Amino acid sequence: MTTAADTANPHDTETRTFRLARRFAKLKAEARGGLVTFITAGDPDHETSRAILKGLPAAGADVIELGMPFTDPMADGPAIQASSLRALANGARMTRTLELVRDFRAMDADTPLVLMGYYNPIYSYGVDRFLADAKAAGVDGLIVVDLPPEEDEELCLPALAAGVNFIRLTTPTTDDRRLPAVLANTSGFVYYVSITGITGAGSASATAVTAAVERLKRHTDLPIAVGFGITTPEGAADVARVADAAVVGSAIVRQVEAHLDADGRPTPGLVPAVLDFVRALAQGVRAARG
Repeated sequence: MTTAADTANPHDTETRTFRLARRFAKLKAEARGGLVTFITAGDPDHETSRAILKGLPAAGADVIELGMPFTDPMADGPAIQASSLRALANGARMTRTLELVRDFRAMDADTPLVLMGYYNPIYSYGVDRFLADAKAAGVDGLIVVDLPPEEDEELCLPALAAGVNFIRLTTPTTDDRRLPAVLANTSGFVYYVSITGITGAGSASATAVTAAVERLKRHTDLPIAVGFGITTPEGAADVARVADAAVVGSAIVRQVEAHLDADGRPTPGLVPAVLDFVRALAQGVRAARG
């Protein structure tokens, strides 16, 4: 539900900085985990991507990750790699990704939206220009997979100074000695990668996820979202029982791919199928805690 404050000024720094905090506070008040959904900007084409993006909140997405297409997405498995290539082949570029955000914000000033991807497209665009344009479009945060804490001056610190959350990844191999550096400039939420591998490859056990979330919560008060390897409503529910949110990406992107025709064009049923799948995930998440 859109708040009056957001409707009044959806792009100002205070709204953007606290949109994620408000959403996770709302989830806590409702005593439930959230659903974070990932799609690739421009996949399979700009107009279809825009239709999916605009439909995600009503389908049950609590937070949206919008992937910035890149030719070498090293942390991603075949499904998301293919989605980036489809998007790029159909004219995706950073200006059009930010256009999608602006279009989304014109109809939704409440749902947090985070850009996720790699540093190269941002560096090529220009960091200062990117942050200014992302800020103006209504971006809430960034997840940049290939920038470690040692490189915080490249983008993390400028993003925080601009009022844009910088969300860091942690993994099963991030030990207690490494965690303080990883968490030092993290804001918005912490993204826990539940497997040691690429997106869409395998899944972690509920026991392992529970132990990891408990360990992270001993180190930070930030919400913990768990992703990688969640492919079903039941899997999302298992995560939402113990974490603040479940992140689903590859499984949603595979729904896009499954509804392309033989020439790679979207079929009429593509957008409804993707949004129906998200509804099923959201129902699982909402029922997770009884």
